[in-house]
Amino acid sequence: MGARHLLAYSDSQLVVKQVEGTYKAKEESMIQYLQQIANLKTKFHYFQIFQIPREENTKADSLSKLASSLEDCRTRHITIHYLPEVRTPLAVQPIVMGED
Repeated sequence: MGARHLLAYSDSQLVVKQVEGTYKAKEESMIQYLQQIANLKTKFHYFQIFQIPREENTKADSLSKLASSLEDCRTRHITIHYLPEVRTPLAVQPIVMGED
C-alpha cells in the first residue's frame, strides 16, 4: 500500500515495552515475534508503538477474538476493504462462517 510511516497501538504494556526494547522477552515465541517486528520496522521511514487503555482498543480486540475463534485460520479468508473516506454511521455486521 506504500505506507512509509506506521503508528502501532497496543493495550499490553508488556508488548509495548518489549517492542521498544525497554523489556527483554523471555518466551521463545515472543522473541520470534520481536524479530519479525524488527525486520518489518526497517521497511518504514518512521515507526512508533503506543500503549493505550484496553477500553480504547475495542476494534483490535474484536479482530483478535474473531481470529482466535476460527478453527483453522489457514483455510479461511477475511476480506478487508480499504475505505478512502470515513463513512458514518459505522455499523458492524456479523460474519457467518460456512464450510469452504
